[in-house]
Amino acid sequence: MSVLLLQAAPALTPAVTDTAAARATALANAAPGLSLVDLIGKGGWIMLPLFILLFIALYIMIERYLTIRKAGGQPESFMQGIRALMVKGDLQGAKLYCAQHPSPLARMVEKGLRRIGLPITEIEASVENVGKIEIARLEKNISILGIIAGIAPMLGFVGTIIGVIKIFYAISSSGEFGITQIAGGLYTKMVTSAAGLIVGIIAHIGYNWLSILVERMVFRMENSAIEFMDILQDN
Repeated sequence: MSVLLLQAAPALTPAVTDTAAARATALANAAPGLSLVDLIGKGGWIMLPLFILLFIALYIMIERYLTIRKAGGQPESFMQGIRALMVKGDLQGAKLYCAQHPSPLARMVEKGLRRIGLPITEIEASVENVGKIEIARLEKNISILGIIAGIAPMLGFVGTIIGVIKIFYAISSSGEFGITQIAGGLYTKMVTSAAGLIVGIIAHIGYNWLSILVERMVFRMENSAIEFMDILQDN
C-alpha cells in the first residue's frame, strides 16, 4: 500500500502545482480595487452640483437645529414666573422678566403684556400674530431641504442618462460592441444616480426631522399662549 502511495505522489505534485499557479495568475490578473475617491471622480461634472446641494442641505440642517434648540431652551418655570409677577400686579417686572429670557415664547408673552388694557380678544389676536411670526422664523429655509430631496435624485439620474448616451454614441462611432465595453462605462455612470439618491435621502431625513422639532416648539408655544390668556382672565 505504501509503495502505491509513493508511486502516486509524483503524479499528484504537478497537478497541485498547476492549480496553485493558476490561482496566483488569476489573482495577479484580477481588476484592482476602486477607491471611493476614484469612483466619485468617474461620476463626471454632474457630481459638482450634487456636492453643492449636499453642502447646502447639511448647512441648513445644522443651522436650523441650533436655532430651534436655542429657541426651545426656555426653562419650564418661565410661565410660573410670569404668573407670580402678574398676581403681584408687577407688570414692569413681568416685561423685564421676558427681556431677560429672549426666546419666541418670551417675545410672544411680552407682546401680550404690552397690550394689557385692551379687550381680551385684541390681546389674544396680538399674541397669535407674534406666534405666527416666530414660527415662520423657525421654519426658515426648511422647505429648501424638501426641494433638494426632490432635485438631487433627478439630477443624479440625468447624469447617468448622459453617460449612457455617450457610451452608445461611442459604440455607434467605432462599430465595436461588447458587454465589457458597455459594463465598463455604465458602472461609472451609475455613480451619479447613487450620489443623487444619497443626497436626496439626507435632505429628506433633515426636512422631516426639523419639521418634527418645529411642531414640538409650536405645541409648547400654543400651550403657553393658552396659559397666558388664563392668567390675564384670572387677574
